[in-house]
Amino acid sequence: MEYNITYYCENSYKNPVSGAHWQFLVIPLEDDTQKIETISCENSLWEKEEYSINGFGFKTLRIKTSKTFSKVTFTVRLKLWKEDINPFNFTPESNPTDSFDILDRLDFKTDHQSFLKSNKLTTLIKNERFSYTFSKDLSIFQNLQNLNNFLFEHLTFQTNQTSVITTLDEVISKQKGVCQDFAHLFCALGRANGVPTRYVSGYLHQGNGYFGDSQMHAWVESFIPTIGWVGFDPCNGILAATDYIKVAHGRDYNDCPPIKGVLFTSGENATRYKVQVESAQQ
Repeated sequence: MEYNITYYCENSYKNPVSGAHWQFLVIPLEDDTQKIETISCENSLWEKEEYSINGFGFKTLRIKTSKTFSKVTFTVRLKLWKEDINPFNFTPESNPTDSFDILDRLDFKTDHQSFLKSNKLTTLIKNERFSYTFSKDLSIFQNLQNLNNFLFEHLTFQTNQTSVITTLDEVISKQKGVCQDFAHLFCALGRANGVPTRYVSGYLHQGNGYFGDSQMHAWVESFIPTIGWVGFDPCNGILAATDYIKVAHGRDYNDCPPIKGVLFTSGENATRYKVQVESAQQ
């Protein structure tokens, strides 16, 4: 599959900005399953972009300016090749007991500590309605599939109900949220059952009727002994496959926001995003 991706961001400021330094995490990861064919970047300030690698090893786009402005736009256009992926293309766990025993090993917990610990965005106060305990009679993969379906069935995708700082308890109270809320809740429940789970940001081709908003999409990857990292999208109740274009992963949203930076100004500001993902067939 070949995809054309356009990422657009517009920032407006109440008071003039005398300088800024931005970092964008919007460039897809390149691995055996996806390769970037072309990439072009532009901004309304006509500043030159630079590239670097962040602490998790993902490529970032950096732009800095000393110009004074009140509005700025950024556009990144990408053409990407993506391998057709069968998410079930792995050897199933032969013995659930052995897999759960590995989860309990100290060396395993040490190696995956970053994605086992809860933090502010992945902490869930004990809630009987959303308590979820894995069954040791089932494989870890089947438990994760069941969790994926559970969240898809019990939460409703709806925009303008939450923000990037909304707690999981607020999400559960509303039973509504966007993809990042589904992903944070999956991380919380997966980690609570001893399964390393990481937050993933990227792009989703919605041409097949998937849920998602006009920005970047979020899903998760869980590590299953003997299998490795497997992608789950609780927002759509499916496994991540060909239509999922990964950019980065982290412990939660704060590790991989699409844009962050330092600005020399004061007062309110407004940001507008738009992401378009089209397949070559379109």
